[in-house]
Amino acid sequence: MALLENERVCLRALEPEDLELLYRWENDSELWEVGNTLAPYSRYILREYIAGSDRSIYETRQLRLMVVERATGASAGLVDLFDFEPRPNRAACGILLDSCCQGRGLATEALRVLMDYAYTFLRLRQLYAHIPVANEPSKRLFMRCGFVESGVLRDWIRTRRGYSDVWVFQSFNDNMD
Repeated sequence: MALLENERVCLRALEPEDLELLYRWENDSELWEVGNTLAPYSRYILREYIAGSDRSIYETRQLRLMVVERATGASAGLVDLFDFEPRPNRAACGILLDSCCQGRGLATEALRVLMDYAYTFLRLRQLYAHIPVANEPSKRLFMRCGFVESGVLRDWIRTRRGYSDVWVFQSFNDNMD
C-alpha cells in the first residue's frame, strides 16, 4: 500500500478540478467557527491557493490534502497539517468531511493515514488538535485515533453564542529516534 492511502481512502494533492468543492466547503458559514474563517473566499483566491499548493510544508507551514473514498473515487473531504513547526517537530491537524460522507468511518481512516504520513515520512514528534467543546463527534474521532485530551483553553473561540472553550488533544510519535 502506498504512503498516503489505505484500503478505504487515499489522500492526494489538491487539483484545479477541486475548485468548486473547495469553494463550497470554505464558504459554508456553519463551519467558520471551527476554522476561524472570518469572511468568504472568492474563486480567484481559492484558484491561487490550489495553484500554490505544490509548495513544501517547510515553506508554507501547511499541507492540505483531499480525502478520496477509494470505492467510489469521490472526494469526501480534506485533511490539514498546519502551524507546522520544524524545530519542536510538531503540527496541528484538522479534518473536514462532507456531510454526505459522515458516519461511515472515512474520517477515522483519513486521520489515521494522515498520522502515518506525519509520523513515518515527515518524522514529526507530535500532532495536536483544538476541538470546540460543543463538537463531541470530533472529540470521539480523535480519541479513536489515539489522541489524548491534554487540557482546555478557556474562552478560546468566539461563536455566535459568545466565547467557548476548546479541548487540546495530542498524539505523540513514540517511534522517534
